[in-house]
Amino acid sequence: MPQFRYKARNSQGILQESIILADDDTAARAQITEKGLWLVELVAIKEKSTSPLDFELDGLLAGITGVGLRDLVVFCRQFSSLVNAGVAMIRTLTILSDQTENPAFTKVLKAVKTDVEQGSSLSESFSKHPKIFDNFFVSMVKAGETGGVLDEVLNRIAKFMEDKEKLSNKIKSAMAYPTLVSVLAFIIFFVMLTIILPKFSQIFTRLGSELPAYTQFLINVSNYLRSPLMFVFIAMIVCIVLGFKKIYSIPAGQFFIDTLVLKIPILGSLLKKIAVARFTRTFGTLIKSGVPILTALEIVEESTSNSVIAKVIRDVYDEIKQGGSINTPLERSNIFPPMVTSMIAVGEETGELDAMLAKISDFYDDEVEVAVSALTAMLEPIMMIFLGGMVGAIIAGMYLPMFKIFDHIK
Repeated sequence: MPQFRYKARNSQGILQESIILADDDTAARAQITEKGLWLVELVAIKEKSTSPLDFELDGLLAGITGVGLRDLVVFCRQFSSLVNAGVAMIRTLTILSDQTENPAFTKVLKAVKTDVEQGSSLSESFSKHPKIFDNFFVSMVKAGETGGVLDEVLNRIAKFMEDKEKLSNKIKSAMAYPTLVSVLAFIIFFVMLTIILPKFSQIFTRLGSELPAYTQFLINVSNYLRSPLMFVFIAMIVCIVLGFKKIYSIPAGQFFIDTLVLKIPILGSLLKKIAVARFTRTFGTLIKSGVPILTALEIVEESTSNSVIAKVIRDVYDEIKQGGSINTPLERSNIFPPMVTSMIAVGEETGELDAMLAKISDFYDDEVEVAVSALTAMLEPIMMIFLGGMVGAIIAGMYLPMFKIFDHIK
């Protein structure tokens, strides 16, 4: 639909500039008149060429860079400050879109500004970009608009995202070391097995000595890795991965795998603590901002990656819908500790549920940090032993024939 840029004055004589969508010039003028405005200028916006050689650099960069969590945190902080200072909404969005360094985010904010200019609410405008503004964000903004406390809500969103990013960074930093060591060990093992060991194999063959069984086994593995049969092995791994993804895409399969993951020693306990921290943090933030409790539970359920935890939250939703309490389904789940369910029960009774949830999330954030530190400290020596064992296995296979040759010489 064609776009028209117009300038018009309202009943108080204040000049306004905006963009509207209309079928033609006459329809655009009618829309402006219906708004009670006196038209000063109306200009049709020409559509850009759709030639494949004509593209925007910002659009190209938007597809590459994306919008990160840090961009949203800064946006919320700045948005809250401008709203609190009494800056008009359109002016606020203009300032934020102009100063945002991320071209992808700039493009989105300009689209949001256009929607708001055309009469959409802020939450509706954000909801048109679900990849950036999820249901949690949109619901919080809607609650802030309804209650007239948008600046406070934006600050809460920023605080929530900062806490979420902090927790994610802790987990990523803990997994970075074992991941790096595992990749390094695999590369070293593969290079020694496919490049170094075959050179020793040629030397042993020329000497005519019978190789030890272990060395012969490593050479057979090396020959296999360097042969076309290796592609069969790779194809099998790909099939296994695709099969796992297919099973995980089925609700029953996802629930079964997620249940097994939560039962893994040490890791399962850590994942439960992370789930409790995220549930209480998200749920408490939504309730404190005025989002209805059933809507808040739906959002929390959608944001939960583990289907077992999601089922527990769905049970809570059904219980509350029938007039029950929150803590009853949580107690039956055996995932949320008694301390958590007791504090939630007290919060329900005293009407301070949001405060209790905030205390629980703070406590479990610290618990996750301690658990991650302990896991990292435990993994470091294990990974070093693993790396040394893989390298040592190859070295042992190369030196065993030498000892046998020395015996023959003697």
